[in-house]
Amino acid sequence: MKKFFEAFANVWKIEELKNRILVTLGLLLVYRFGAHVTLPGIDATGLTNLSKQTQGGIGWLIDVFTGGAFSQASVFALGIMPYISASIVVQLMGIAVPYLQKLQKEGESGRKTLNQITRWLTIAITLVQGPGYIYNLYRTLPSEAFLLPSDSFPFLFSSVVILTTGTIFAMWLGEKITDKGIGNGISLLILVGIIARMPQAFVQEFTSVVTENNGGPLKLLLEVVVWLVIIIACILMIMAVRKIPVQYARRTAGGDFEQDMLDANRQWIPLKLNASGVMPIIFAQAIMFIPAALAGLSKSDAAQTITTSFQNVFGLAYNVVFALLIIIFTYFYTAITVPTNKMADDLKRSGGFIPGVRPGVETGDYLDKIMSLITFPGSLFLALIAVFPAVVVSFGVQSQWALFYGGTSLLIMVGVAIDTIQQINSYLLNRHYDGLMKSSKNRKAVA
Repeated sequence: MKKFFEAFANVWKIEELKNRILVTLGLLLVYRFGAHVTLPGIDATGLTNLSKQTQGGIGWLIDVFTGGAFSQASVFALGIMPYISASIVVQLMGIAVPYLQKLQKEGESGRKTLNQITRWLTIAITLVQGPGYIYNLYRTLPSEAFLLPSDSFPFLFSSVVILTTGTIFAMWLGEKITDKGIGNGISLLILVGIIARMPQAFVQEFTSVVTENNGGPLKLLLEVVVWLVIIIACILMIMAVRKIPVQYARRTAGGDFEQDMLDANRQWIPLKLNASGVMPIIFAQAIMFIPAALAGLSKSDAAQTITTSFQNVFGLAYNVVFALLIIIFTYFYTAITVPTNKMADDLKRSGGFIPGVRPGVETGDYLDKIMSLITFPGSLFLALIAVFPAVVVSFGVQSQWALFYGGTSLLIMVGVAIDTIQQINSYLLNRHYDGLMKSSKNRKAVA
């Protein structure tokens, strides 16, 4: 513990790192402030019904993703969800559209073009979701909550323009945090929204269990212990790696090649059990909003059944589909982020090889096979954690607090926190300071 505090103090000794942290905190503060700025023409004191709509279930999840802005009828009410949806569409289309496949192979220039396409698609999605959000306000809020005629075109047009601008600004904040700050900006925006709702959820659970004598302090203590155990399991899962040993061939003085096995503690290809991080959860959660939204446009019995099923985040149908989507997206995102063929080519060019495996194509196939094998248990664990809130609810845990036992909330909290700490750790180690986490300075990874 003493070393941790010493490492934390060392953070402020590195000028660049200190500035990046301050920039990150400042931009997050701007985002949190904007989440409480109500749309022009709406009385902030008349949002009681909208707040009730987000007390549980899918409405609560939407409010979490927007940092509470959804229930505040804020200028950030749509948050960065349109950007996430646009990212999903672009990455899925990258499989089938040759032009996008070409951009993915063009390095930095291709990445910039893809980002620009994602931004324009974000605007298009926001222009579609904006009227839907305003229509939800029509149905939810009483007429006296509108300071302007709610059915007037000027109100609708201005509100959609402001919502679109708010999403673009939130997207800009996320990109600036990524470029000028610490961590992934988009993920951090979601993280602060989750953390903002956590104290309220725990107070409600405390009131229910202790004050109302619904189990007593012992039950609350048991809930906290289980919650901590799940967090530790998530950390172990996210950080777990399968290490593949590597050998190198070197030319001797006589001109012959001989195998040179380097230090076994330093020569590895680290393949992560969960190489995709929290992105499968975010992608799957974004997709899960769609069925209920589309079914809500129809008044048929079948549509109402679908709406009811997919609005209940603790229901069987919702969790089965959610788990399947997480498994699919885990494989999909891993295939995108772990280029096994490129790793094999890099090894071959540097004279490296995996013992017992021929360099080149066979090495790429071997790494791809290993990734498939270790991704399967990783995806199952990810899916299990994601649906675990539905399990704890059956034991009498309040729904809002139960959502922190897994699912999107917990995994994003743990995953983003680990990613941010690792970035800070790398700054400390590069300046010859002890890191915030245990790390070996002599450890090398071949990629």
